[in-house]
Amino acid sequence: MRAFLALCVVLVLLAPAARGHDMHDMPASASAAGEPYEPGIGDIMAKQQERHFKLWLAGRAGNWALADYEIDELKNGFDDVNKLIGGDTVEKNIGAAIKALEKAVEAKDRDAFTSNFDKLSAGCNGCHHALDHAFIVIQRPGSLPFSNQVFAPQK
Repeated sequence: MRAFLALCVVLVLLAPAARGHDMHDMPASASAAGEPYEPGIGDIMAKQQERHFKLWLAGRAGNWALADYEIDELKNGFDDVNKLIGGDTVEKNIGAAIKALEKAVEAKDRDAFTSNFDKLSAGCNGCHHALDHAFIVIQRPGSLPFSNQVFAPQK
């Protein structure tokens, strides 16, 4: 739990203070100035961590439609990260794991999902190491912060 809280603090400190995600999230100064939203790496990675968490919960609950959705959202976020950092660091570290997760979700295979989720987490950590952010360590979620969302598949 301490590591999770420490990571949250780091992400908050890294996130640009004057940026938001849409008109509701934007600070009044940016919104009033009509500035377009340009997410910083901290903003993107905070959302990625949330998506990673929800992907785990969806896959463990067997909600394959939600897991598929979260994978697509992660891929979009990783595309945004690539635009900011350039190169192929993200693809090298998480590309194979994302593809394997997609296959596991399509097959509705919980064991393959779990194994490939762990590979995704390891890939995230590999990317953090490559970018001199080894102090950010991603792992399987251990508690439920999204108690306002149902993760079990709905009939």
